[in-house]
Amino acid sequence: MEIYLMQHGPNLSEDEDPEESLSPEGEAQVSKAAQAINKMGLTFDVVIASTKKRSQQTAAIVAEAIGFPVDGIVETEKVKAMTPAEETIHYLEQFQDKQSVLIAGHLPSLAEVASSLLTSGSKTTIQFERGGIGRIDVEALPTHEGRLRWYLTPAQLELMVE
Repeated sequence: MEIYLMQHGPNLSEDEDPEESLSPEGEAQVSKAAQAINKMGLTFDVVIASTKKRSQQTAAIVAEAIGFPVDGIVETEKVKAMTPAEETIHYLEQFQDKQSVLIAGHLPSLAEVASSLLTSGSKTTIQFERGGIGRIDVEALPTHEGRLRWYLTPAQLELMVE
């Protein structure tokens, strides 16, 4: 299974918008990332977003870019910022028959999930950036023996579509 982890784009502050939607800059950044994801030929069998608006918007922008049905995005509390990695990974087990899964999520959850998939005991630090995406391959879940295939920053993704 290919697990793609993408942090949502930059968002408005809670003072500006109680729902903390993507900022105009965040929408533009995720749009460029989505174009790069499409250009790379990536497809997803499952797209998962949290119940937070910025995560849903990020997932929808990517889904539209690659032709994934926006109404097919799965929303769950299990990929929110403070969800323990074990809960997220347990949630992902239901999709083990799928080839590729995208999570449009939050920190610190994404980093914790990545660390848990890659190692047991000590933590691996992966520096996620808003609008960046990485791929970890696993044979089965749960596991601590995943393989980090790549991670691309928003700046790298943008270079792909210029």
